Amino acid sequence: MKENVKKSNDLNGIKFILFSLIGIFIFFIPIKINDTSTIPLDHIVSGLKVTLPSLAPIYAIIIIILGSIRPFYKKTWKESKVDTVFSFLKLLGIIVSLMIYFDFGPAWLFEPDMGPFLFNKLVIPVGLIVPVGAIFLTFLVGYGLLEFIGVLMKPVMKPIFKTPGRSAVDAVASFVGSYSIGLLITNKVFKEGKYTIKEASIIATGFSTVSATFMIIVAKTLGLMEMWNKYFWTTLIITFLVTAIVVRLRPLRTKEDKCITGENKPERDFSGNIFVNAWEEGKKAASNSESVINNIIDNLKDGLVMAMGILPTILSVGLIGLVLAKYSPVFDVLGYVFYPFTRLLQIPEAMLAAKASAVGIAEMFLPALLVVEASLVTKFVVGIISVSSILFFSASIPCILSTEIPITIPEILIIWLERTILTIIIATPVAYLLL
Repeated sequence: MKENVKKSNDLNGIKFILFSLIGIFIFFIPIKINDTSTIPLDHIVSGLKVTLPSLAPIYAIIIIILGSIRPFYKKTWKESKVDTVFSFLKLLGIIVSLMIYFDFGPAWLFEPDMGPFLFNKLVIPVGLIVPVGAIFLTFLVGYGLLEFIGVLMKPVMKPIFKTPGRSAVDAVASFVGSYSIGLLITNKVFKEGKYTIKEASIIATGFSTVSATFMIIVAKTLGLMEMWNKYFWTTLIITFLVTAIVVRLRPLRTKEDKCITGENKPERDFSGNIFVNAWEEGKKAASNSESVINNIIDNLKDGLVMAMGILPTILSVGLIGLVLAKYSPVFDVLGYVFYPFTRLLQIPEAMLAAKASAVGIAEMFLPALLVVEASLVTKFVVGIISVSSILFFSASIPCILSTEIPITIPEILIIWLERTILTIIIATPVAYLLL
């Protein structure tokens, strides 16, 4: 009997290690292929785009059509005013996608930074990375790694960010993968009752930032690659410092600390050796896990549903944001909210920096485009803001709204405002100190 228990225990340990290593490799270990160094998941998605160049846009359009029809089929479109507005905006997403694919419509839609940017740089990559990432998510969160990291990181995450130790996986997944992968993990763990509403809201709005690979694009645009390490580590530290402050402000401070499943599955308190406890928790989770095939099928379904929620909204809401940024004074006016801070902190081109800070809510890449010709301090600060503010309407906000986390658009906008102001206040003196 003891031998059987030991054998079963050993098998669970092997299962935990083997599957977790697969997940770590796919999501966290950059490898170089054809002069491009990135994580294997990104290579797989890029490979699909290259191998199936004509099918990827068609696949994206099918997902957009299914995602736009789904709220009306499920009758969720009339559950609230927000659901109604976004359901009809998704229908606009179908029209925009067909116009871009079949090349008809107004000339402004086909300018490189408008329709083609949204469709080719956001819709297709996100449409592929979410379901493909969902398949490999099986290994990352299904066989004990989440529980193992949770025990190790609880002493850090709980006092600083007021989230469980396991949320460290979400934070790292966003930085090395993408916000969509981070949110996919958050939503899955939230639905399992392992995050409360408050914790999931903190993680979704505080950790799900753009990936390090996208930060490289921002740095290249702003001519900051010569000081990449300064830019990267400063941005990383400030982003999470801002998160630690914002969790102590409204609306995150007052979010409900209960699970949607009705039963809380909080992380246990342990005594004794932390590594032994982490190892035992990992093995226990592996022993209770479903088969790989069942896990992959469930995760793939979740990934496709999430992609259906995100893609049509990126095209409709994202396009509206880009149009307002380019052809209206909306963001010039909104820039005055940040102008007192940029002026008091003596950022060169204070009004330009304020407008760049404001335009980030439409699309995180726009602030960088606005300050390409600005001074180094302005570029450095705006480069940090574009990442640290986290929330933008062209992609990350639709991603959050596609999860089951109960957080409203007004709450998201307040959090974005808080994050942007705090980033300006913290990043500016740091920029003067480092540059």
